[in-house]
Order: sequence, then C-alpha cells, then structure tokens
Amino acid sequence: MKRTILSLLLLAGAAAQAQTVYKNPVIDRSLPDPTVMRVGKTFYLYSTEDIRNVPIYMSNDLVKWRFVGTCFTENTRPKMVPGGGIWAPDINKIGDQFVLYYSKSTWGGEWECGIGVATARSPRGPFTDRGKLFISSEIDVQNSIDPFYFEEDDGRKYLFWGSFRGIYGIELSDDGLSVKPGAEKVRIAGTYTEATMIHKHNGYYYLIGSAGSCCEGLNSTYRLVVARSTNLFGPYVDKAGQKALDNHFVQLLNKSTRVVGPGHCSEIVQDDAGQDWILYHGFEASDPDGGRKVYMDRINWVGDWPAIRNRIPSAEAEVPVINAADDVDELPAEAEGFSVKPRSVRDTFFIRSTSDHSVFRWKLVDLQGKVMKQGKAQREASVGVGDVPEGMYVVNVKSKKGHTSQKILRIP
Repeated sequence: MKRTILSLLLLAGAAAQAQTVYKNPVIDRSLPDPTVMRVGKTFYLYSTEDIRNVPIYMSNDLVKWRFVGTCFTENTRPKMVPGGGIWAPDINKIGDQFVLYYSKSTWGGEWECGIGVATARSPRGPFTDRGKLFISSEIDVQNSIDPFYFEEDDGRKYLFWGSFRGIYGIELSDDGLSVKPGAEKVRIAGTYTEATMIHKHNGYYYLIGSAGSCCEGLNSTYRLVVARSTNLFGPYVDKAGQKALDNHFVQLLNKSTRVVGPGHCSEIVQDDAGQDWILYHGFEASDPDGGRKVYMDRINWVGDWPAIRNRIPSAEAEVPVINAADDVDELPAEAEGFSVKPRSVRDTFFIRSTSDHSVFRWKLVDLQGKVMKQGKAQREASVGVGDVPEGMYVVNVKSKKGHTSQKILRIP
C-alpha cells in the first residue's frame, strides 16, 4: 500500500506524459463514495473517510490523482453524532464558498444518523463544520445519509438524500447551509436505492442511484440504476413508464469479472471536448481486501438515456480530453504559502513560510490522523524524524492569520 501511494505521488509530480488510454482503477486504494468537482483546470475528489477526516485528492486530467490532505482534523471533525464515521460527502460551490455536505453515522444507527454541512474558502480546505441540517429522528426519515445538492437554473437550492428507506428532497436556504423555513420534504423514489445523484440533460432530470449491497467484498451486489423525469421532484420513471416510487429503474452499470459492486457514483463531470464522465467505487476482483477503489467511465447518451459501454466497468478506455492544466500545487491567491522540503526524508525536513515574520504551528500526522510530532516556529522549522517509523505522513501547518497548508511527506 505504501508503494502504491508513493507511485501516485510520483506520477502527479512528474511532467504530464502524452497518453491515449487509461486503465481502471484510476485510484488504486479504498476511497468509497467519491464526489468530484472541477475548479478551473483542476479536479478535486473527496470520499467516505477510509482515510480519516475525509481525504482530498487532486488531478489535472481525471486519470492521475494524488492525495493532498483531509477536510478536517481530529479537533475540527463534525461532532453532531457521537462517534461514528463521516460518510458520502458531496462537494459544491455556492456563492464564494466551497460547501461540503456529509453524513455522520454508525452502522445500524439509522435513527441517530444525520446530514451536516461544512464550508471552506478553498477546495483544499480547511473546512469549518457548520453543524447538522437534520438528524433522522428529527426529519422522520430513517437512515438519513448520502446527501446530494442540486441547484436549479433560477437559483433555488435543494438537498436530496436517503438509503433504502425512501429517497427524499427538500428546499434549502439561499446560502445552502440550512433547510429553508417552512420547507416540506418530498419523496421521489422508493426503497430500492441509495447514493442519489441527479443530473439535468436535454430537458430531463436523471436520478441515478445504487441498488444492492455496497460493502461485502466479492459478495457485494451494488450496481448503478437510473430513472428520469421532466420535473426535479418527479415522477421519475423507467423506459416503460413505471415509477421509481415503485422501485422501477433502468440498469446503468453492473459487475464484471474484474470489478464487483460498482456503485455510489460521483457527479457527472465534463471534459474539454464536451464528453461526460462518471467516477464510482468498486471492489477489484483480484484484490478484494484492497477496499472500494475508484473507477471512471464515459457516459454516452443514447436516445436521451445515459449509457456506459457494455454496462460494466472498463478495463481501459480513451483518456478524457483535458486542456493543459495549471500546476495542481498552486496555492489559492489569498493564502500564505508554506514549503516542506525535502518530500522524502530520512533524518530532518524543513517547513518554511513565504512571510519573514510568520509564526505558525505544525503537526506531523499519519494517514489515520495520529499526531507523531508537533511544534511552533517562526519563519522556519527544522523537524527531526529519525525516530518516526517508515511510511507516508501529512504535514499540517497553520499560521496565526488562519492560513493553512497540508503537504505529503515520505519517510523511507
């Protein structure tokens, strides 16, 4: 696993190589329930926290991805549900903020789970938790997880959610951070699916969901299904006109001999040639213990219905058409910069600020969030790591002005 992560980092840091095909999975580690957003020329991916505190990956071509940090820390992670995990995040840009909806739940806690929201100035965080939108028992929807945000052309904002107890939608406030006062939930699908994603295309709304069991390795039965409507709140129907409220959908993607349980897809993202792409998780048949890895396939539109070639995950396919991208390491213009050098170190590494008078705090944490070392410095810190075990780590830096940075470090 360490070699796999290192390979991704080296690929992302190298000069872009001309290639015509890519191979699945595009991320060879467990990142369940991916959500993807394009900002300028960079793509950002977030997932359920198999990497604790919600991992953030970046890419400039949808094929080569690298881990760049987490949305939260142990101190800032949401606390609206005691214990439990942060599941199925959904990333969006609302106004001048990046808004992350998330589920907080424990297995079996279907009335105690709920949906919350966090915000950040940059897609790389840090994200500030804004608390819950609702808990299952408060909104009277059992298993209130898997949020999905949708904004209409007139600016009205909605949240859809649910997991095998019905799929629901409700209107949000103008800033997207709360339920609109007086809004009532509306059921749009039955008990067949979870992991709702809605995409508008040629006058139709397409409701894509995941049916079956998500998390049983080679016994998983997860698969993508779709229904459509001319209205956001339905009725959604299959090709025969039967309603999603009665659990009728069209199959979009099923398992193959190579990939089991493909499902919980991202938003549909578009390349620079106008082609549509979808990312999703699945178990690699040859490595089921590797968890739910990230796969990508092109969406074709056939008779105004989405289609994936052969209805199975591709082994390889033509790469998306992405114009030359800016450096994916570029910091937001408003942020203070920090460098960590060298990135691969045996004894000592250095943290340096772009500001001569900057005072900052730093932490060296492992990929599960355990703090290995921490300290405070001005302008530059020299950190000895001779006593730290080999592995991949994250260096978290925060200045007094609130600027933050997260860098990857390898200790051979």
